[in-house]
Amino acid sequence: MTAADTLPATMAAARYTQGGGLAFAEVPVPTPAAGELLLEVEAAGICGTDLKIAANGHRKLSAGQTITLGHEFIGRIVAVGEGVAGYEIGQRVGVAPNLGCGACGMCGAGLMNMCPDYTAFGITFDGALAPLVRVPAVAIAQNCVVPVSADADPHLLVLAEPLSCAINGLRVVQPTFGDIALIYGGGPMGLMCAALAAMAGCSRVAVADRHPERLDLAKQIGATDGIDVTRESVVDWVKSNTRGGVDIVVTAAPSEAIQLEALSILAPFGRLSLFAGLPKGASEVLLDTNVIHYKNLLVTGTSGGSPRDYRDALKLIESGRLKIEKLVSHVYDFDHIADAFEMAKSKQGQKIVLSNRPRRQGAGR
Repeated sequence: MTAADTLPATMAAARYTQGGGLAFAEVPVPTPAAGELLLEVEAAGICGTDLKIAANGHRKLSAGQTITLGHEFIGRIVAVGEGVAGYEIGQRVGVAPNLGCGACGMCGAGLMNMCPDYTAFGITFDGALAPLVRVPAVAIAQNCVVPVSADADPHLLVLAEPLSCAINGLRVVQPTFGDIALIYGGGPMGLMCAALAAMAGCSRVAVADRHPERLDLAKQIGATDGIDVTRESVVDWVKSNTRGGVDIVVTAAPSEAIQLEALSILAPFGRLSLFAGLPKGASEVLLDTNVIHYKNLLVTGTSGGSPRDYRDALKLIESGRLKIEKLVSHVYDFDHIADAFEMAKSKQGQKIVLSNRPRRQGAGR
């Protein structure tokens, strides 16, 4: 094994114990075994899934099991386990976080995110809300470890994982030239969907939200319209601004009422992407299937992103064509993990990022 000589013995990490809650603790620095890598985490995003696990646990965790959270990350290799080829010390990589069993039909199709027996960083094994993260051999074997530009901003590259989910959510509804798209929700995921719809050639991209600052940001990243739902209903906006409905709707906010409304505003041959999952116990929604039948609608959903989606996301970010820089609203160093979690829970910003760089001016607290 080749390894950096200056690694500390311990590090601070965001640790969750199933049934015991979240703690910020010093843990031993991991050592890569044969076939594994060790990364210094340059940037790691706090996802809504991390907050959900911290509050409610996860079905894949056993009682008392403790893990380090975090599945959105970019890092540089600091140690290479015996037998690993094609990677070297100092190389910057991103990692698609969902790993499959390798034997099922979904894995055979490269859809590890849909594997019925998937594993994942920050869920079934230690993630990257810590200064260093171990990359298991299965991630390398499944081509989930992707070399990226040494010059790109890691605070943007870390958006590749959530962007891969947005790519998956948009690809299934096939946005194309001239379409009118409407996205419910102006959080990071909704705004990424809006940016992608604009890049795909949609003639009009509307974002519906109750926060004016989110609607302002939506227009900066490619949306043409912001619908302040505290002042105007989405249905009224559609009646006033379209001829018979919108072509694409993405529900990037978890609401039964939004899903019902979304179906009603689609034009004939419209496509609905049920992007945000509903809370447990509230997911049985009574849809008018005659609307789907007579208007020839496509209603579908997506979950996560595949390694292909992740690679496409990295390419888009590295190209600079997708203007999502402002989605990173706060950057904290790893000594302030607790502060970063508090900001993420407050929902005052957009994407909250932990970084091994000094805080940028105007970011963090």
